[in-house]
Amino acid sequence: MKRLVVVKPHGFCSGVVRAVETARMVLSRHPGERIYCLHEIVHNEHVVDELSRAGMVFVKRVEEAPEGSILLFSAHGVAPEVRRAAEARGLRVIDATCPFVAKVHASVRRFASQGIPIICIGHRNHDEVVGVSGEAPDAVRIVEDGSDAERISLPTDRPVAVVTQTTLGAEQVDGIVSILRDRFPSLRVPAGTDVCYATRNRQRAVRELARHCGCVLVLGSANSSNSQRLVETARTAGAEAHLVRSLEDLAAIDWRARESVGITSGASTPEHFLADVKAYLQEREGFPEAEELVVAVEDPHLFRLPECV
Repeated sequence: MKRLVVVKPHGFCSGVVRAVETARMVLSRHPGERIYCLHEIVHNEHVVDELSRAGMVFVKRVEEAPEGSILLFSAHGVAPEVRRAAEARGLRVIDATCPFVAKVHASVRRFASQGIPIICIGHRNHDEVVGVSGEAPDAVRIVEDGSDAERISLPTDRPVAVVTQTTLGAEQVDGIVSILRDRFPSLRVPAGTDVCYATRNRQRAVRELARHCGCVLVLGSANSSNSQRLVETARTAGAEAHLVRSLEDLAAIDWRARESVGITSGASTPEHFLADVKAYLQEREGFPEAEELVVAVEDPHLFRLPECV
């Protein structure tokens, strides 16, 4: 008998809620004015498309925003040189950086001011890591995996600090930190972890979902780090897992061979896309109403919105 299960928590985390609500508020307060955002506000094409239709213009460089215009910084944060470039152009900046990402920036500044070299665990081309490493380019070294951790060359007789991209897999980070601890006796790690609570909650939830469902759908974009980690986590837990970016991706799956299907979504995936996926599976593939599997409860409105122009 077919079964459809939606796990909680899924979808928007508090940092994404803050960023998206900020973008919507700015658009509503400035009707008719062209509003710019540096990079994608969050890594999800559904969100970007929605805001683009509402009038937001996404740019890749500060220089693409006309002097004096409004520019949002995305949830992923930016380097100080980007802030300086925006100030030089007289841009009215609204900072939608996730507070958890801002905390990592602050850690880098603190360690750099003490002359301590910093290892940043993360994907070197990810917007968040580019911004974090930009806080102290001469002090930050990026480590993407265990092999990098084994090869990195730093003095072993002095303190070395570690910070982490907030959307990585918790087990991946723990493994890399273990290697670094062995190599650097005076390694300084965060008191808790830089991998945010929402990332860890969603990974724990998808592991539980994989115990109940042979097939797991992770709704999210290809450039969403946390969504990709959810796919990896589900597969490690023993389930078949698919990243679903659009309804067209569902058409490529043979649903006749799949009885129990679980659904989760990345931290930047809007709820309306999950509703569309459920409707597709129920109306076109004969799945029943979805059950809920609650693993953790979150408050999506942890953070106050930034001051807006």
